[in-house]
Amino acid sequence: MNNRNFIAKRAAAYFKPGDVVNLGIGIPSLCGSYAAQGVLFQSENGFIGIGATVNEGLMANERFVNAGGVHFEPVPGSSAFDVAMSFGVIRSGRLAATVLGGLQVSAQGDLANWATPGRAFGMGGAMDLCNGAKQVIVAMDLVAKDGSPKIVNQCTLPLTAVRCVNHIVTDRCVIDVTPEGLLLSEIRKGHTVEEIQAAVEPKLLVASNLIEMEED
Repeated sequence: MNNRNFIAKRAAAYFKPGDVVNLGIGIPSLCGSYAAQGVLFQSENGFIGIGATVNEGLMANERFVNAGGVHFEPVPGSSAFDVAMSFGVIRSGRLAATVLGGLQVSAQGDLANWATPGRAFGMGGAMDLCNGAKQVIVAMDLVAKDGSPKIVNQCTLPLTAVRCVNHIVTDRCVIDVTPEGLLLSEIRKGHTVEEIQAAVEPKLLVASNLIEMEED
């Protein structure tokens, strides 16, 4: 299993049947392939009940497109509505979770995920999701492509929201944001606590029951 799917599978383990969950673009969008049956996925552009992505070669209904512009098949019992109602769902706290990508996460759980110097991706609904969802799960590689830390003492990139992140799921470990600090709770086979600590800026707490992440 490649790293992107490994991260998505672990992030999806936070969902339970009956949850309504929003998935961001990139790695988060892969979570739907690993979620328990009965989890409903919501899209900011006005849909609850997003199913599988339409495979290449199949007829796509142009009406069924998620917030990332990808065609999907609706599940039985799904519902479409306008964007105003969609954001009403988000802002009223009805989402069990959102999974978002991240450029930086701070020691306090601040998230930066929409702009880098000279390049703005567009915040989209992330600001509302970070403040409206009951759980905010960040799914990302532990370090940037150049090897620099993505888990930092203070974010230096434009913020999406402050003190919003609950869990950080990466290709090497799971880190929980707690009132006491960042807690290393799970680690992938083949990696060490010392290696993880060297790859992040904040001093990590280590769970007394640190467990190995499931690979398959």
